Amino acid sequence: MYNNRFRSGPDRGGNRRFMPRGRRIKTIDPRLFVQRAAGLVEEKYEASHVFADFDLDPRLKANIVSHGYINPTPIQDQAIPSLLEGRDVVGIAATGTGKTAAFLIPLINKVAKDHSQRILIVAPTRELAVQIEKELRLLYQNMNMYSVLCIGGVGMGGQVSRLARDPQFVIGTPGRLQDLEARRRLNFGAFKTIVLDEVDRMLDMGFVREVSYIISKLASPRQSLFFSATVSDKVRMVMRGFLYNPVTISIKATSPSANVDQDIVRLNGRLKLDVLHELLTKEEFKKVLVFGRTKWGIEKLSYALSDRGFRVASIHGNKNQNQRQRALEDFKANYVQVLLATDVASRGIDIDNVSHVINFDQPESYEDYIHRIGRTGRMDKKGVALTFVD
Repeated sequence: MYNNRFRSGPDRGGNRRFMPRGRRIKTIDPRLFVQRAAGLVEEKYEASHVFADFDLDPRLKANIVSHGYINPTPIQDQAIPSLLEGRDVVGIAATGTGKTAAFLIPLINKVAKDHSQRILIVAPTRELAVQIEKELRLLYQNMNMYSVLCIGGVGMGGQVSRLARDPQFVIGTPGRLQDLEARRRLNFGAFKTIVLDEVDRMLDMGFVREVSYIISKLASPRQSLFFSATVSDKVRMVMRGFLYNPVTISIKATSPSANVDQDIVRLNGRLKLDVLHELLTKEEFKKVLVFGRTKWGIEKLSYALSDRGFRVASIHGNKNQNQRQRALEDFKANYVQVLLATDVASRGIDIDNVSHVINFDQPESYEDYIHRIGRTGRMDKKGVALTFVD
């Protein structure tokens, strides 16, 4: 346990400066935050295909090679053949399994065969939608295709003008897509293929009504793709009536905490900011994701750390899309050492090589805790998660 390694500072109620205002904080048993990394024992997956086996447009095959793909991941190996046949697919797979390419590759091939195809991809967060469109552009390079990103946090005018060009692909978040449809700039009935990505997150974030509305307006018959990390009762409710005789592919997920050393940092009356400061000066804290509960608290902490000379960026609901994307890019490129985030704003973040996750504020639920610490210890690397405890 990280305990008496740090100099004490006067309390004077200082920790209250970074506590959420007007909210009663539920406590989680601190023992749940302490666990050694179990280490990953990988079962070697023997793919049934290589990418060269798939009946794909030669330009797409060239882009796959230049993108660095050699052997399909399990979700790609199992989903691509069914999608190329035009089947509906349910993919139960977590972030980081290669599911984005699993649906993009066959859909790009579909458009290559018929440029009149129109494909709608719905994602729960702006950040995930941006990542999907970025990968899409790389995969359809030099194939005479066009896509539009429709997300909040940026002006609608540019999206409206780009939609007027009749793109083959529209990628967006539920709220912005519904807004554009309400303004008659988007017609859901024109899409013969739809992807709902990370449906569990979409529903957790309160998009049940928007998702149900979009589904109700879709063309029939159509090809429907449905991806989710988990299948809850709410997810099953959305699936009903959305899919026709689907192929279900479930990829066994490794526990997000299996490769993460988890521990607590007891404050013992010291200022949280001082304790965080001392941690961040240690050499091993190279790329650190710090979670707080509120937008107000994250912004205040950002100013405080910047004043102390740390390279910091932050994402929360009050940041516009350009600011959020710039913060993520700076963190990925190691221009900043620390990224501060709230739980909601961080959903959809996929960043490699995060050395530490620090829970400056404890999460509201153990499920949120598991989501947080899953941002480190990826790609067979060990990570560390620390939680501040009074």
